Amino acid sequence: MSGLIGKKLGMTSVYTPEGKSLACTVIELGPCAVTQVKTEEVDGYTSVQLGFGDKSEKNTSKPLLGHFKKSGTTPKSTVVEFDNDFDNEIQLGASLTLADIFSEGDFVDVVGVSKGKGFQGVVKRYNFAGVGQATHGQHNRLRAPGSIGACSTPSRVFKGMRMAGRMGNDRVKVQNLRILKIIADKNLAVISGSIPGPKNSIVIVEK
Repeated sequence: MSGLIGKKLGMTSVYTPEGKSLACTVIELGPCAVTQVKTEEVDGYTSVQLGFGDKSEKNTSKPLLGHFKKSGTTPKSTVVEFDNDFDNEIQLGASLTLADIFSEGDFVDVVGVSKGKGFQGVVKRYNFAGVGQATHGQHNRLRAPGSIGACSTPSRVFKGMRMAGRMGNDRVKVQNLRILKIIADKNLAVISGSIPGPKNSIVIVEK
Protein backbone atom coordinates (compact mmCIF):
# COMPACT_ATOMS: atom_id res chain seq x y z
CA MET A 1 0.00 0.00 0.00
CA SER A 2 1.60 3.25 -1.15
CA GLY A 3 1.07 6.60 0.49
CA LEU A 4 2.49 9.87 1.76
CA ILE A 5 2.97 11.71 5.04
CA GLY A 6 1.35 15.09 5.54
CA LYS A 7 0.06 17.74 7.90
CA LYS A 8 -3.57 18.48 8.69
CA LEU A 9 -4.32 22.15 8.07
CA GLY A 10 -8.00 22.38 8.99
CA MET A 11 -11.54 21.84 7.77
CA THR A 12 -13.64 23.63 5.18
CA SER A 13 -16.47 22.84 2.78
CA VAL A 14 -16.85 22.58 -0.97
CA TYR A 15 -19.90 22.59 -3.22
CA THR A 16 -20.70 19.90 -5.76
CA PRO A 17 -22.03 20.82 -9.22
CA GLU A 18 -25.48 19.92 -7.87
CA GLY A 19 -25.13 22.54 -5.13
CA LYS A 20 -24.59 20.12 -2.24
CA SER A 21 -22.16 21.24 0.49
CA LEU A 22 -19.55 18.66 1.49
CA ALA A 23 -17.50 18.92 4.67
CA CYS A 24 -13.83 18.23 3.95
CA THR A 25 -10.34 18.46 5.40
CA VAL A 26 -7.33 20.19 3.83
CA ILE A 27 -4.04 18.31 4.13
CA GLU A 28 -0.56 19.37 3.08
CA LEU A 29 0.81 16.14 1.58
CA GLY A 30 4.55 15.99 1.01
CA PRO A 31 6.99 16.50 -0.38
CA CYS A 32 8.38 13.33 1.20
CA ALA A 33 12.01 12.24 0.86
CA VAL A 34 12.87 8.60 0.20
CA THR A 35 15.17 7.77 3.12
CA GLN A 36 15.45 4.02 2.54
CA VAL A 37 14.46 1.41 -0.02
CA LYS A 38 14.26 -2.13 1.36
CA THR A 39 14.62 -5.14 -0.93
CA GLU A 40 13.86 -8.84 -0.70
CA GLU A 41 17.54 -9.77 -1.07
CA VAL A 42 18.87 -7.53 1.71
CA ASP A 43 15.99 -7.06 4.15
CA GLY A 44 13.73 -10.04 3.43
CA TYR A 45 10.85 -7.90 2.20
CA THR A 46 10.21 -4.90 -0.01
CA SER A 47 9.20 -1.48 1.30
CA VAL A 48 9.90 2.23 0.96
CA GLN A 49 10.71 4.49 3.92
CA LEU A 50 9.60 8.11 3.57
CA GLY A 51 10.52 11.14 5.67
CA PHE A 52 8.52 14.33 6.18
CA GLY A 53 9.19 17.58 8.00
CA ASP A 54 12.61 19.13 8.49
CA LYS A 55 14.50 18.60 11.74
CA SER A 56 17.69 20.29 12.93
CA GLU A 57 20.87 18.24 13.14
CA LYS A 58 21.31 19.39 16.74
CA ASN A 59 18.14 17.53 17.75
CA THR A 60 18.89 14.39 15.71
CA SER A 61 20.77 11.40 17.11
CA LYS A 62 24.04 10.36 15.45
CA PRO A 63 22.66 7.01 14.16
CA LEU A 64 19.78 8.82 12.46
CA LEU A 65 22.14 11.46 11.09
CA GLY A 66 24.12 8.69 9.42
CA HIS A 67 20.91 7.12 8.15
CA PHE A 68 19.76 10.35 6.49
CA LYS A 69 23.26 11.11 5.20
CA LYS A 70 23.35 7.73 3.46
CA SER A 71 20.18 8.61 1.57
CA GLY A 72 21.43 12.11 0.78
CA THR A 73 18.53 13.82 2.55
CA THR A 74 18.28 16.29 5.40
CA PRO A 75 17.07 15.04 8.83
CA LYS A 76 13.31 14.46 8.97
CA SER A 77 11.01 14.73 11.97
CA THR A 78 8.67 11.91 10.88
CA VAL A 79 9.65 8.65 9.17
CA VAL A 80 7.06 6.10 7.95
CA GLU A 81 7.49 2.84 6.06
CA PHE A 82 5.12 1.89 3.22
CA ASP A 83 4.74 -1.24 1.11
CA ASN A 84 6.53 -0.87 -2.20
CA ASP A 85 3.34 -0.64 -4.27
CA PHE A 86 4.31 2.60 -6.00
CA ASP A 87 3.58 2.84 -9.72
CA ASN A 88 7.13 3.86 -10.67
CA GLU A 89 10.50 2.63 -9.46
CA ILE A 90 11.53 4.56 -6.35
CA GLN A 91 15.11 5.82 -6.09
CA LEU A 92 16.92 6.46 -2.80
CA GLY A 93 17.02 10.18 -2.01
CA ALA A 94 14.19 11.05 -4.39
CA SER A 95 11.43 13.47 -3.43
CA LEU A 96 7.81 12.33 -3.82
CA THR A 97 5.06 14.90 -4.18
CA LEU A 98 1.29 14.73 -4.00
CA ALA A 99 0.85 14.62 -7.78
CA ASP A 100 3.22 11.63 -8.05
CA ILE A 101 1.00 9.36 -5.94
CA PHE A 102 -2.60 10.59 -5.88
CA SER A 103 -5.15 12.01 -8.27
CA GLU A 104 -8.60 13.54 -7.85
CA GLY A 105 -11.30 10.97 -7.19
CA ASP A 106 -9.02 8.46 -5.44
CA PHE A 107 -10.31 6.74 -2.32
CA VAL A 108 -7.77 6.79 0.51
CA ASP A 109 -7.33 5.74 4.15
CA VAL A 110 -6.09 8.41 6.56
CA VAL A 111 -4.29 7.64 9.83
CA GLY A 112 -4.01 10.24 12.60
CA VAL A 113 -3.76 10.57 16.37
CA SER A 114 -6.98 11.75 18.00
CA LYS A 115 -7.07 14.68 20.39
CA GLY A 116 -6.20 13.76 23.97
CA LYS A 117 -8.97 14.55 26.45
CA GLY A 118 -7.33 13.36 29.69
CA PHE A 119 -9.03 11.28 32.38
CA GLN A 120 -12.77 11.26 31.77
CA GLY A 121 -15.78 9.67 33.42
CA VAL A 122 -18.19 7.20 31.84
CA VAL A 123 -20.74 9.85 30.78
CA LYS A 124 -18.27 11.64 28.52
CA ARG A 125 -16.22 8.57 27.60
CA TYR A 126 -19.01 6.11 26.77
CA ASN A 127 -22.18 8.25 26.69
CA PHE A 128 -23.61 6.72 29.88
CA ALA A 129 -26.80 8.38 31.12
CA GLY A 130 -25.83 8.32 34.80
CA VAL A 131 -27.65 6.48 37.57
CA GLY A 132 -30.64 8.77 37.94
CA GLN A 133 -32.03 12.14 38.89
CA ALA A 134 -31.21 14.11 42.01
CA THR A 135 -34.29 12.87 43.88
CA HIS A 136 -35.01 10.54 46.81
CA GLY A 137 -31.88 11.57 48.64
CA GLN A 138 -29.56 11.21 45.63
CA HIS A 139 -27.39 14.28 45.31
CA ASN A 140 -24.15 12.91 43.84
CA ARG A 141 -25.25 10.15 41.47
CA LEU A 142 -26.02 12.05 38.26
CA ARG A 143 -22.82 10.99 36.47
CA ALA A 144 -22.02 7.78 38.35
CA PRO A 145 -21.33 4.54 36.40
CA GLY A 146 -23.60 2.35 38.51
CA SER A 147 -22.96 -1.33 39.22
CA ILE A 148 -19.82 -2.92 37.73
CA GLY A 149 -20.61 -6.56 38.58
CA ALA A 150 -22.15 -9.05 40.97
CA CYS A 151 -21.00 -9.87 44.52
CA SER A 152 -19.74 -13.37 45.42
CA THR A 153 -20.19 -14.64 41.87
CA PRO A 154 -17.93 -14.06 39.99
CA SER A 155 -16.14 -12.13 42.77
CA ARG A 156 -14.30 -10.00 40.24
CA VAL A 157 -14.83 -7.37 37.56
CA PHE A 158 -14.83 -8.69 34.00
CA LYS A 159 -12.10 -7.46 31.69
CA GLY A 160 -13.23 -4.81 29.25
CA MET A 161 -15.73 -3.25 31.64
CA ARG A 162 -16.49 0.29 30.49
CA MET A 163 -15.24 2.56 33.25
CA ALA A 164 -13.61 5.94 33.70
CA GLY A 165 -10.12 6.36 32.26
CA ARG A 166 -7.88 8.09 29.76
CA MET A 167 -9.73 9.24 26.67
CA GLY A 168 -8.34 10.15 23.27
CA ASN A 169 -4.71 10.30 22.07
CA ASP A 170 -5.24 7.05 20.13
CA ARG A 171 -4.12 6.04 16.67
CA VAL A 172 -7.22 6.18 14.48
CA LYS A 173 -7.66 5.15 10.84
CA VAL A 174 -10.55 6.54 8.80
CA GLN A 175 -11.16 4.52 5.64
CA ASN A 176 -12.60 5.20 2.19
CA LEU A 177 -12.33 8.98 2.09
CA ARG A 178 -12.38 10.55 -1.36
CA ILE A 179 -9.92 13.14 -2.65
CA LEU A 180 -12.16 15.93 -3.90
CA LYS A 181 -9.50 18.33 -5.15
CA ILE A 182 -5.73 18.54 -5.56
CA ILE A 183 -3.73 21.78 -5.62
CA ALA A 184 -0.48 20.40 -6.97
CA ASP A 185 1.68 23.53 -6.81
CA LYS A 186 1.04 23.85 -3.04
CA ASN A 187 0.89 20.09 -2.29
CA LEU A 188 -2.62 20.47 -0.91
CA ALA A 189 -5.27 17.74 -0.97
CA VAL A 190 -8.92 18.39 -0.12
CA ILE A 191 -10.33 15.15 1.32
CA SER A 192 -13.98 14.48 2.12
CA GLY A 193 -15.00 14.02 5.74
CA SER A 194 -13.20 14.59 9.01
CA ILE A 195 -9.79 13.34 10.07
CA PRO A 196 -8.67 12.69 13.68
CA GLY A 197 -6.24 15.03 15.38
CA PRO A 198 -5.77 18.77 15.91
CA LYS A 199 -4.57 21.31 13.36
CA ASN A 200 -0.95 20.92 12.21
CA SER A 201 -0.87 17.29 13.39
CA ILE A 202 0.92 14.65 11.33
CA VAL A 203 -1.29 12.30 9.28
CA ILE A 204 -0.57 9.35 6.98
CA VAL A 205 -2.57 9.00 3.76
CA GLU A 206 -2.60 5.51 2.22
CA LYS A 207 -3.83 4.52 -1.21
